[in-house]
Amino acid sequence: MADTQAPPVKQVRVPEARVARTVLLRRARELALVPALLLLMVLGAFVNDSFLTERNLISILGASAALAMVVLAESLVLITGKFDLSLESVVGIAPAVGALLVLPVAQSGWGTEFPVALALLAILVAGAVVGAFNGVLVVKFKLNAFIVTLAMLIVLRGLLVGATKGKTLFGMPDSFYTLATTTFLNIPMSVWLAAVAFAVTGFVLKYHRIGRSLYAIGGNADAAGPAGIRVERVMLGVFVVAGVLAAVGGIMQTGYVGAISANQGQNMIFTVFAAAVIGGISLDGGKGTMFGALTGVLLLGVVQNLLTLAQVPSFWIQAIYGGIILVALMIARVTTGRAQD
Repeated sequence: MADTQAPPVKQVRVPEARVARTVLLRRARELALVPALLLLMVLGAFVNDSFLTERNLISILGASAALAMVVLAESLVLITGKFDLSLESVVGIAPAVGALLVLPVAQSGWGTEFPVALALLAILVAGAVVGAFNGVLVVKFKLNAFIVTLAMLIVLRGLLVGATKGKTLFGMPDSFYTLATTTFLNIPMSVWLAAVAFAVTGFVLKYHRIGRSLYAIGGNADAAGPAGIRVERVMLGVFVVAGVLAAVGGIMQTGYVGAISANQGQNMIFTVFAAAVIGGISLDGGKGTMFGALTGVLLLGVVQNLLTLAQVPSFWIQAIYGGIILVALMIARVTTGRAQD
C-alpha cells in the first residue's frame, strides 16, 4: 500500500544578512534626510543672503509647527495601517468652532460669546469628536478608511464654509494666537509644543506597550488580537488622538496667520503625506519613526522657504511636493523589497 503521508513542509528562513540589509536601508532612508537638510541649507545661503539669518530660520520653524502637528497625527494613523484624509479639514473646522462660539454676531459669530477657556476646550473636543466618528466607522463598522475620511474631509469643508458663510474670522481673543505669538528664547511656543509632542510620542512608540501595540497592529492586525492587544480600542484611540492633534495644529495655524479663513487647511493633506512618506512612515503600516517624520517636516519647510525666497510660483511648489512623494515611494519600494498595495 502506497504511503499517502504528505511530505513535511519546509520552513523558509530569511537569511540574517538580508534582514540586516533591509533594516540598514530603512534606517539610512530616515537618516539620509539629515545630509539633505544640510545640503539645502548650504544651497539656501547661495540663493538668498537672508536665508541663514536667525529671523528666517525661526520663521521656517514657526511656519512648520502646524504642519508638524498634523504630520504627527497622520503618522500615528499610518503606523496602524489606516489613513485619515480628514485631518486637513479638522485644521479648519476645529478652531472655527471655537471662534464662532466666542465671537459676537456682529463679528460673524454665533452670538453665544462663550468664555475663552471653554471656547479653546471646544476646539479640542471638536477634533476628538471628528476622530471618534471616523474611528467608529472604520474600526467598528469596518468601512474603508480612505473613503470614510475622504467623505469626512468634504463634509467638514462644506460645514466650515457654511458656518463661516465664506467669511474670514477676525478679532478672536489673544489666547487664540498665543501659541504663535508668545516666544521662549526667541522661538514661538508652537515650535516648542510641537517638539515636545514629537519627543513624547517617539518615547511612547519606542518604549511603551501602547507604542509597540501600534506597530503590531500595523504589521498584522489579525495576529495582534490573539497576542493580547485590544485592537479596536487602540485603533479607535489613535483616531481620537489624531483628531485632537490636528485641532491643536489648527490653533497654531490660526495664530500664525492671525485669522481663520473658510479654506484654512485646504490641500494641506498632500504636504502632510509628503512629509510622512519621505520621513520613512510606511503606507503599508507598522513602520516608521517620529524622528523620520520630523525630518520630513523640516525638509519640506526648508524647501518651501527656499523656493519662496527664490520667487518660485506656489503652484510649482505643489508640483515639487508631488514629485517628492513619488521619489519617496520608489525609495520605499527599493528599501523594503515589497510591492505596495
